[in-house]
Amino acid sequence: MHYFEYASADATLYEGPVTQSQNTGMDEILEIRKDTNNNASIINVSRAVIKFDLSYISQSIHSGLIPSSSSDPKFYLNLYDANSSNLTTSQSLYGYAVSQSWTAGEGKFYDDPKDEEGVSWRYRHGKVDTTQWISGSNNTGGTWYTGSGAEASQSFEWETTDMRMDVTDIMWRWLHDTVPNEGFMVKRSGSVGNADDNVEEGNTTKYGHFAFFSRETDTIYQPKLEVVWNDSAWATGSLNPLVTADLEDLVVYMKGLRPDYKENSKVKFRLVGRERYPTKTYSSTTVSDSVTVKYLPSASCYYQIKDALTEDVMVPYGSGSYLSSDSSGNYFNLWLNGLQAERFYQIEYKVVSGSGVSQTVNYYGGDFKFKVSR
Repeated sequence: MHYFEYASADATLYEGPVTQSQNTGMDEILEIRKDTNNNASIINVSRAVIKFDLSYISQSIHSGLIPSSSSDPKFYLNLYDANSSNLTTSQSLYGYAVSQSWTAGEGKFYDDPKDEEGVSWRYRHGKVDTTQWISGSNNTGGTWYTGSGAEASQSFEWETTDMRMDVTDIMWRWLHDTVPNEGFMVKRSGSVGNADDNVEEGNTTKYGHFAFFSRETDTIYQPKLEVVWNDSAWATGSLNPLVTADLEDLVVYMKGLRPDYKENSKVKFRLVGRERYPTKTYSSTTVSDSVTVKYLPSASCYYQIKDALTEDVMVPYGSGSYLSSDSSGNYFNLWLNGLQAERFYQIEYKVVSGSGVSQTVNYYGGDFKFKVSR
């Protein structure tokens, strides 16, 4: 199962001398960058702060709707590329739990005059409020917790610059009330002024410019907190399994798939798999062409959800996307809160069979589409 929470506040903090007090809480882009001049001196660094309302997640864990165990759920911070540029082939971003409160504000980077009310590199709530991140320090750029369970990271090596950072340890610190939820800080390693060659934010090496869509974007790529857990259940009753030979030429169809569903619904989708040419059965008086429902192999069948227009994967194959089975066949449950309304989506399936050199992977679907309506 996948549950998604969209960001409730975000902003970019700019270190430069003319931007230390500037608020960007209404910008459509979050930036993690480091600008240098021709002398290789650092002239500007930026970091992003992002906050999510965790009340529904917390309530669902306490009620048992979302499990709480050593392995489930997992939590991921999702940021989507907004034309990042000049990135090196290997680098990392880090996520931390912000340690003090802040106000998102209503500024934009290109405001003239600059909006200085709301969070900035220097101030937590704005210049008028005068509350600095560290009292008496003009060059702070936020404060965050360190130590065990306080840091997350993701490396980027010849791959998409979309970010899906595992922030499970940080989330449990918030959900267990070890520290208050003041959101995530996303930045490069180290700090401004630290010239260690291994510190990406402080050294003079050029790493390029990360740009991600913010909560203010008009696209489908808002920052999302993703909760993932295995909700699969397997009870087949008197049904028989489809064997490996069946999977090579399998007919898969959706049972009762509706053209549209209301946003925020919780839906059970059913699918049926059968041989393309089922074996006829004979008796002394009749020949039967009836199709017997069978179930797909357990623990190796997955679904994914794509945006039908962009083909972006909204719910990926993985540990939170196992199919289930009951006496009527296979199914899966889906919470539609993470799918934006007034858009079409398509369902696809992956079935893994065998192991080692004899393992095969078969894909089905692409024609199973539905709309999420307001």
